[in-house]
Amino acid sequence: MTDKILGPGFTLGIVGGGQLGRMIALAAADYGLKAHVYAPDADSPAFDVAARTTCAAYDDAAALADFARSVDVVTYEFENIPHATADVLARHAALHPNARALSTTQDRLSEKEFINGLGIPTALFRAVDTPDDLDRAIEVIGLPAVLKTRRFGYDGKGQRMLRERAEGDRNALFAEFGGAPLILEGFVPFEREVSVVGARGRDGSFAAYDLCENEHRDHILALTRVPAPGVSAETGRAAVEIARRIADALDYVGVLAVEMFLVREDGAERLVVNEIAPRVHNSGHWTSEGALTSQFAQHVRAVCGWPLGDPGRVGGLPVEMRNLIGAQADDWHALLAEPGAHLHLYGKGEARPGRKMGHVTRLGAGPTGS
Repeated sequence: MTDKILGPGFTLGIVGGGQLGRMIALAAADYGLKAHVYAPDADSPAFDVAARTTCAAYDDAAALADFARSVDVVTYEFENIPHATADVLARHAALHPNARALSTTQDRLSEKEFINGLGIPTALFRAVDTPDDLDRAIEVIGLPAVLKTRRFGYDGKGQRMLRERAEGDRNALFAEFGGAPLILEGFVPFEREVSVVGARGRDGSFAAYDLCENEHRDHILALTRVPAPGVSAETGRAAVEIARRIADALDYVGVLAVEMFLVREDGAERLVVNEIAPRVHNSGHWTSEGALTSQFAQHVRAVCGWPLGDPGRVGGLPVEMRNLIGAQADDWHALLAEPGAHLHLYGKGEARPGRKMGHVTRLGAGPTGS
């Protein structure tokens, strides 16, 4: 489909109804745009803030076509959209980011081959389809290593750390993954996890936020600090350049995040890319209050064909973002009473363990957090 520059009153189609879709829809409304959200779950948080909704399955070709014809451009809030779904959408509307970005990042093997093809380092990796493949991969990569599903893993799901060669029966190990194609990744002895959230416009322009430091607990992002404390400016610039090269190579339009490991060897810093998220990202939530242009507003600008906004931090202040996981969101009243705390709740009904219910942002937070 031919792209057109959208203006106020046009309609942005969002595939996926979670908190990211909700925040994209809210940003679109600030620009006078309408949001039409497509998701299969009737209780999707994004439905609450959309001008129009479609509740249908991701494999419902007729519903997808009707949805795409009703909007002026389509974007998505999560990367595991089936390839056939993207094909249907792209036949009836401009799709940003493009289907290539989806297909490349949905499979950990193709993603790492793509990144290495740009001359950017990742962990050592090998495809693993059989128990014999696993033995051969371990011979090359060594242990410890992480065995992962190639597709659909997130927040630590679909992966297992292997520390010893004889760890469990190989057939039983494969059965744990339900016969899914796997990849073995070498363990990276990182000092910390970092990420760059950046945006590429239709005209090839690129703007990135400062490098973030991320702390995970139980494989779920718990805390983001920006700028990443104790990291050199040179490394920060190198991380942004990595994100820009990836976005350019994918002919990407919209916001993406590149998650990396910071490795320190003999006092020197180097970066190893872990994965690409072709969407707005949890480690960019701090931008809603902490940046001159939020990642959600930036994404709307990019997919609509508008100039990218300034990604600089408000007042140059350091910022901290904490996720509210499960019952942590029950402290909403105390957080509202805290001076300087900016609370976001996602409108989810049940606070299950491990479920992201909201986040809180604090500007001016010190290097050890609050």
